Amino acid sequence: MKRELASLMVVPFLLGAVPVLLRAQQEKRPQPGTKLTDEQIQQWVAPMRAGRKLTPKSWPNGARVAVCLSWDMDNETFEIARGTSAPVVLSQGEYGFTEGLPRIMALYDKYNIPGSFYIPAVTGILYPAMIQEFKKRPRLEIGIHGWIHERLTDLDDQAEEERLLNKAIEFWTSAMGKKPVGYRAPSWAFSKYTLDLIRKAGFQYDSSAMAMDEPYELLSNGRPTGMVELPVDWILDDYPYFVSSGSLPSPELIFKVYQDEFDGAYTEGTMFMLTLHPMVSGHRSRIVYLDKLIAYMKSKPGVWFATGQQIADYVRQNLK
Repeated sequence: MKRELASLMVVPFLLGAVPVLLRAQQEKRPQPGTKLTDEQIQQWVAPMRAGRKLTPKSWPNGARVAVCLSWDMDNETFEIARGTSAPVVLSQGEYGFTEGLPRIMALYDKYNIPGSFYIPAVTGILYPAMIQEFKKRPRLEIGIHGWIHERLTDLDDQAEEERLLNKAIEFWTSAMGKKPVGYRAPSWAFSKYTLDLIRKAGFQYDSSAMAMDEPYELLSNGRPTGMVELPVDWILDDYPYFVSSGSLPSPELIFKVYQDEFDGAYTEGTMFMLTLHPMVSGHRSRIVYLDKLIAYMKSKPGVWFATGQQIADYVRQNLK
């Protein structure tokens, strides 16, 4: 009965995607890639590719899997970035601080585990009290997630992208007393300048790309960069399920996907990188399933909960 009920709950989710797929089929879109030569195709993909895998033979203390529970604390920044000032729309992002963050912090305190928070600087400006919460919990990492969740591909301006990146670095360095070492691009979208800019800025790792399920080294135009990539994936992100789909799928079903992904990483001995948003998974009906997921993972022997920085530091041994 439970399986039949789950199937029925998936149907509206799938039906909601049908109009989108039909529109995509009907739209006439340019396809410049069909005109590229073999050499041009190679050049097209060359700026950022997956290099060697960096998963170690074993994780610290003989652990089987590395787990990073990460949060993109966008709040209302991406709405402000695109010019939205509608109060009710902005209040949805504000929820991530007023209700989501306290629940999240309580969960990290309950299990005494580390985690990584990738935060636009403007979120820190809007919520200075949030910064104090992180100062109370030094086991939690803050990484750069843009200045105001700017969309870098639309910006398409190297000087402006660098200016905003440096502003974000300066803000968080001043706020936390140390320079962040991890970077996650807003919307997980690199421009053609981003990789060079974050290397120039001295970041130790990135967490925006999706070429593998495990840590790897980024290549640029066929050359190793020394940049550790801790990959993400839309499968392990709450936003597509709960927001972008336009429907309201069951949290139980979504967190079952997360659990299955963890089980796969556990079997393979690799990494589980989960990305959530306080204004999305900070709701009561969702945070309870995150609690259950953490309890499930902690019940397994050999699970290493870590920040992105800790994982990157450990796998960098393979870069030598």
